[in-house]
Amino acid sequence: MLRIRRLQMTCALLCALALVLSVPCAQPQAIASAQVVGQVVDASGAALPGSTVKMIETSKGVSHEAVTDTDGRYTLTHLPVGPYRLEVSKTGFKTYIQSGIVLQVDDHIPLNATLQVGAVSETVEVTAGGTLLQTESNSIANVVDSQRISNIPLNGRLATQLVLLTGASATVASPGDLTSSKNFYSSAPISVAGAQGNGVNYLLDGGDNNDTFSNVNLPFPFPEALQEFNVETNSLPARDGLHPGGVVNIVTKSGTNAWHGDAFEFYRTGGFNARNTFAKVHDSLHRNQFGGTFGGRIIRDKLFFFSGYQGTRVGQVSNGNTAFVPTPAILNGDFSAFDSAGCRSGGTGLSLKIPA
Repeated sequence: MLRIRRLQMTCALLCALALVLSVPCAQPQAIASAQVVGQVVDASGAALPGSTVKMIETSKGVSHEAVTDTDGRYTLTHLPVGPYRLEVSKTGFKTYIQSGIVLQVDDHIPLNATLQVGAVSETVEVTAGGTLLQTESNSIANVVDSQRISNIPLNGRLATQLVLLTGASATVASPGDLTSSKNFYSSAPISVAGAQGNGVNYLLDGGDNNDTFSNVNLPFPFPEALQEFNVETNSLPARDGLHPGGVVNIVTKSGTNAWHGDAFEFYRTGGFNARNTFAKVHDSLHRNQFGGTFGGRIIRDKLFFFSGYQGTRVGQVSNGNTAFVPTPAILNGDFSAFDSAGCRSGGTGLSLKIPA
C-alpha cells in the first residue's frame, strides 16, 4: 500500500514538473506583446517557401519559430518585448542573421530577408539600426521606455503621471464620482484623445487594469518593476475597443539568463527644504519609500523569475480634519448640553441623558 502511494506521488510530481516546463512554450492570449511579419526571397526576388524563421530573445535565449508558406511569408505573434535576433535558414542558402532588433509593446513590424546561394553553415549578418518602421498598423502610439521611467522624478513615485508625457493626454477635473476615498490613492482621471477621464482602457501585461467602481486606473507597479508602457490614441484595433479614449498598455519586467537586481531608498522631509515665507512652520511631511527587485533564471533558456517590493511609510500633521472630542459629561452619558438652543431650527428639542 505504501509503495502504491509513493508511486502515485511520484507521478503527480512529474506531471506538475512537466506542466511548469511547458509554460515558456505556450502562446498566451492575455499578454503585452509584439508581432513580426515578413517575406523570405532569394537574390532574384522569388519567394522561398519552407524557410525556417527564428526570432531569438537575446537576453533569455528563447526561440520563437515559424516556417514560410508557399508565398515565402511568415507571421510570429505574441512575442514578449525586448531585444531580438532574427535567423532565417533554408537548405542550399546561406543563413541570414539580423541582430539589434528591439521590439516594444504592441509593435507590428515587417522583417524581410533575402537569402544568398551557399551552404547553410555560411552566414550573412545584418545589424538593424534606428527605429523599425511599422507598416502593418496605422495606430498612433507613444512608448515610455524604462530609461525615462527610472530617470524622471515622480512625486510619490506614481508612474501614472508619465502618461502625460505622451501626446493628446491631459489631467481633468476630478468630480467625486470619478475619484474619491473609495479609490486607490494613485488613481487619476486622465483624458486621452479628448475622451472623458474614465474613458481610457488600462492594460497590465495584457490583463484589465481598470477600477470597476469608477473605471479609472488601478495602481501601476512601482517604477523599478516597469519595463515600459505605451499610449495608443488613434485607430485602435477591435480588441481595444472597450473605451472611447486611448489605451495604456503596461509591461512589467521579467527575468533573464543573467542575474540582476537593485535596491532603492527615497526619503522626503520638510527639513530638506527652506520654510515657506508665509508659513509659520516647516512642511510636516515625512515620506519614506524603499524596496528592491531581483530576477534571473531557474532553468537556462527555459524558466525565469522576477520579484519586487516597495514599502511606503508616510507621516504628516493633519490640518484640515474636524474632530469632535467628547466632554466629561458626554463620557458619563449626559448629552443634555450637546447642542445649544441657538443651533436648533425649531421646537424645544429633546434632552438626552443616560440614565434618565
